[in-house]
Amino acid sequence: MTNHSDSSAPVSTNLPNWFRNIRRVCDTVTAALNVGGTLLIVAIMVLVNADVIGRGVFNAPVSGVPEIVSMSIVAIVFLQIAHTFRMGRLTRTDATLNFIKARSMRLYAAVELLFSLAAITLIWQLFSASKPLFVKSWVRGTFEGTIGDFTAPIWPVKLVILIGCGALLLQLVLFAADAAFRLFQKQTQGAV
Repeated sequence: MTNHSDSSAPVSTNLPNWFRNIRRVCDTVTAALNVGGTLLIVAIMVLVNADVIGRGVFNAPVSGVPEIVSMSIVAIVFLQIAHTFRMGRLTRTDATLNFIKARSMRLYAAVELLFSLAAITLIWQLFSASKPLFVKSWVRGTFEGTIGDFTAPIWPVKLVILIGCGALLLQLVLFAADAAFRLFQKQTQGAV
């Protein structure tokens, strides 16, 4: 039985204390970001309902709801992705991985390490591409909306993208380190 509430892969029990401490801090940060994403979902639900009620009952819609919702969806994804990865909730091919795991734990760890390194490369590229976009939106004061009706700066969303990518990178590095530790640890004699 796989426990998906703790992580997406079995965590080595022989990890050094410093590694466990780093893992705990990163898990706390990603859980806090996840809570922020959840609170943003609740705020969006309240805003959309207020807009619907205001539009239907009082003929006075709330300005900027479509813009706020479209920017918030991106922010929600990046606030919650690191925690989603850590909890093993991202889509993966469990049938294939379970087949490999049943045959060889070392091969399973090697596959996890390989995919982690590929994911680190991809997320690093996303982080690197997003950084200048954040700086440009901050310096130029770029906004979403229509002047005179509703405007909102877009730099906070760009900052959330950077923070979310950074948190996911940390989780991926820890996952890769754990997979490497499992791959290269000595096999215990007489293991069942």
